Amino acid sequence: MAKDKHVSETPATQFLKKNKIAYSEHPYDYVDHGGATEAAKQLGLDLHQVAKTLIMEDENARPLIVVMHGDCEVSTKNLARQIGAKKVAPCTPDTAQKHSGYLVGGTSPFATRKKMPVWVEAALLEYPVVYLNGGRRGYLIGVPASALTGLLDAKPVTVGLAKG
Repeated sequence: MAKDKHVSETPATQFLKKNKIAYSEHPYDYVDHGGATEAAKQLGLDLHQVAKTLIMEDENARPLIVVMHGDCEVSTKNLARQIGAKKVAPCTPDTAQKHSGYLVGGTSPFATRKKMPVWVEAALLEYPVVYLNGGRRGYLIGVPASALTGLLDAKPVTVGLAKG
């Protein structure tokens, strides 16, 4: 039962092409609530190098993006403190989709519907390549970590908490 592993373009991959950023494609079988853990397992990648893209908002309901290690959670308290907000919380899936233009489980930090500030866990920037969602469920792309800071003006933060 061979599957066609070519994935059609997404707003994220179009954006990367337009900005001449090389990326690798890594399709996998999407599993509900499997997240970065499932993607890393199927693709044989280090979960710490697979990033999840989270849409959150501050106390004024201003949306922001957090790019975090797949095996960590975000300390919203530390994030709020580091970005000068009173409070930060995850958006509801519907709100996240409105802001990003992507389905939850397929959110990419690139080419979001609404321009939002991007914060990235500092340790992710130490990898030459970061694997993150390419704009649809079951589709990771490998991009140079420098693309996050260069194209998205992502600011480093240290807000990761080990899960469990």
